[in-house]
Amino acid sequence: MSNSNMNKTMRVYHRYLGFFLAGIMAMYGISGIVLIFKDTDFLKSDRQVEKKLPPGFKTEDLGKALRIRDFKIEKEENGMIYFKEGTFDKSTGVAKVTSKELPRILERLTQIHKASTRDPLFFLNVFFGVSLLFFVISAFWMFMPKTQIFKKGLYFTLGGILLTLVLIFV
Repeated sequence: MSNSNMNKTMRVYHRYLGFFLAGIMAMYGISGIVLIFKDTDFLKSDRQVEKKLPPGFKTEDLGKALRIRDFKIEKEENGMIYFKEGTFDKSTGVAKVTSKELPRILERLTQIHKASTRDPLFFLNVFFGVSLLFFVISAFWMFMPKTQIFKKGLYFTLGGILLTLVLIFV
């Protein structure tokens, strides 16, 4: 394949893959921004949950059973256990918990974004990652190497690489 044909082929693939992935790129962009604020209450609303635990449930296992990270009991009196997220009645085994949750659509987007090999949609993440790597490589075929715009593009590439290295090592 000649250089001219290779340039045209890469440009065509780059263009149509870009159009095809526009929606998924928007999804990953939005979910990535939302994930930056995962430790805050940004866009989250309260959700009340009541969970029945077996009688005689061990207090030390409460955080694990309720799936609460960094669980800490604030006080205990008259058979009631109080913690930041709610209460637990030892006599009835009823835990009342208030959790902060994203709207359903944003929760789903962030789940897809964080998919692991145990999730059925992990192939989507692999495909998207490979597609992004293709965009990186095919971008160098968008302009002819001898043109001024290509040479300027190489400076921007160098700047991006240096920024990446600073973010990784600093």
